[in-house]
Amino acid sequence: MNKPPDGNEVAKAIVDTAFHMHVDLGPGLLESAYEAILAGRLKRLGFKVDRQRPITLNIDGITVDDGFRADLVVNDLVIVELKSVVSLSTVFDKQLRTYLKLSGIRIGLLINFGSELFKDGISRVVVGEPLPGDFGDRKPKPPEPVRVPTSNANAQARFRTKQ
Repeated sequence: MNKPPDGNEVAKAIVDTAFHMHVDLGPGLLESAYEAILAGRLKRLGFKVDRQRPITLNIDGITVDDGFRADLVVNDLVIVELKSVVSLSTVFDKQLRTYLKLSGIRIGLLINFGSELFKDGISRVVVGEPLPGDFGDRKPKPPEPVRVPTSNANAQARFRTKQ
């Protein structure tokens, strides 16, 4: 029996599909065109895709029915925010983090079809604690120890050369 894909598998399929779209179409279309095409291709692959899904917010007893609209929500596991701009602003990443936090969805993708190279226009955001399977079969590596020089001879040498 096949198990349903987890969030990481869904995100991988989205990235792969978006990459091929970028190769096929290139930059320059409206964001809404990329959204419709990506949603259609993901549906063909068997994913459940909601476009412009309104997310209800409940904050301090106040309900906001349409707190924000996620461009795409795939299999209820990944929020995809699409852009078609020359360069991404840091506010887009912060916006996606807020969407994830408020929706309870852990994985988000920010994809900019306006960038010349696909790799320059994509970022993956994960919020919350890691779940089993987030690292596949491997365990996360502990951080490398920071090596602190025992002497400041290099700094002294650089200081002397500037004088």
